[in-house]
Amino acid sequence: MQPSKIFETVLYAEDLAAAERFYHEALGLEVIGRSNLTVVFRCGGGVLLIFDPRKSAAPDRDVPSHGTTAVGHIAFAAKPGDLDAWREQLRQAGVPIEREVDWDEGGHSIYLRDPAGNVVELAPPTIWGGDWEF
Repeated sequence: MQPSKIFETVLYAEDLAAAERFYHEALGLEVIGRSNLTVVFRCGGGVLLIFDPRKSAAPDRDVPSHGTTAVGHIAFAAKPGDLDAWREQLRQAGVPIEREVDWDEGGHSIYLRDPAGNVVELAPPTIWGGDWEF
């Protein structure tokens, strides 16, 4: 057996309010939960959790402790025909694009950073041999 898909993805940010503003306002993700530990966003059929690593790494939690202080990376699926609209949405949100990459496999990625410094990529799933059927 193997899992059918990734259901949750976690990034870490000490400033949860800034993370919430970024992922909701700049990327348009729906906030489905928040606490002093985490902000939770709906993304397609899965969820993105942003944890405060100082709190998620605490011992004796209900779930295993976890956290990191390093920069993470996440890639969101973006259709090639939507990249100009993404550039405009990011510009209006005041989010600079750090880099754009044309892949040998075909496709184009846009890279930016969230307020915690995590690398956020908008990419076509075709670069990993995927398709648009999620």
